[in-house]
Amino acid sequence: MDTTTAGWTAPPGLEGVVVAETRIGSVRGEEGFYHYGAYPAPELAERRSTEEVWHLVHRGRLPDAEELDAFAATTGRLRLLPPEVTAALPAIASTTGAQSLAGPRTALSLLAEAEGFGPWLDLSADVIRHQALRLVAVLPTLTASLWRLAQGRDPVAPAPGRHLAEDYLRMVTGSEPEPEHVGALERYLVLTVDHDFNASTFTARTVTSTGADLGSAVVAAMGALSGPLHGGAPSLALDMLRQIETADRAAEWVDEALADGRRIMGFGHRVYRTEDPRSALLKRTAVELGGPIVDLALEVEGTILDALQRHRPGRELRTNVEYYAGVVLHLVGLPQELFTPTFAISRNIGWTAHAIEQMDANRIIRPRARYVGPPPD
Repeated sequence: MDTTTAGWTAPPGLEGVVVAETRIGSVRGEEGFYHYGAYPAPELAERRSTEEVWHLVHRGRLPDAEELDAFAATTGRLRLLPPEVTAALPAIASTTGAQSLAGPRTALSLLAEAEGFGPWLDLSADVIRHQALRLVAVLPTLTASLWRLAQGRDPVAPAPGRHLAEDYLRMVTGSEPEPEHVGALERYLVLTVDHDFNASTFTARTVTSTGADLGSAVVAAMGALSGPLHGGAPSLALDMLRQIETADRAAEWVDEALADGRRIMGFGHRVYRTEDPRSALLKRTAVELGGPIVDLALEVEGTILDALQRHRPGRELRTNVEYYAGVVLHLVGLPQELFTPTFAISRNIGWTAHAIEQMDANRIIRPRARYVGPPPD
């Protein structure tokens, strides 16, 4: 059917509709495969740092050793906060508390305004690329600082000589992170940099298409990510494990939840019809870290999959990224309130890359709606 005619209607949620072309990455859900550029994302997560994949997504290639050192040095310096934003953080923390993305979202909006971010149509490509790096680099500092302030603790200043994952854990916990915790967080961050045209990425591109400043695009994307159906599931999956408490209670708990029509967080995915490749690597990462919560997650996973097969026959409902993401983030020492903000730290790399790609061949995103209300007079 001709999709340019007024009579064409897209499916609910735009499912399956191709709305743009991208060189950043893609998902092949039927195969259980996704990639950034020419590289399978799980392989990158096992072998590469966040900075290397950040360079790939923003500049189109993996860096050599010299390029990586220069990139890490530049982005490390960009983690530092300007005085006017630092001064405002206590008030933001006291207003938003430690929950959700409200604090980092507010602080990032303030930073973009304080540093004069303007409509991208008026800016050079070099300025836009610098702003993109700044927005990604500074979000871990804002997130960690606001959380500590909300807990009545002093913020920990960033250390520009460290890589992002290590420094973020240090700024949150106030202590030197264990190498295995840094490695596990690196895996998580790399796995969640980008994932096709998810709701927050599409939001970032929509806002960018209007000519708005890059800060506004990222803040809007953070708003989309705050929804429990998009960014909040790892925390909810961990809550579920805590409610179940012991493996012998899992079958009864899951059967009751399904009978009541409640969602089982961490299972099923809009795109994947096979194993979520992100879940597979995070499961292995959780096992490597070990602990009682891992043992419980492994046993409960099997019980849930069996129950879903009984209650939802014919549907391919597999473990998704959120189930073991919550376990891994907990084990590396991150408080549950920071699970979604940590997701935003990673996905911000993808948001800003997509925003720049939108700028390169921009046309304002302006779909139509089919009116189904009462007839006008």
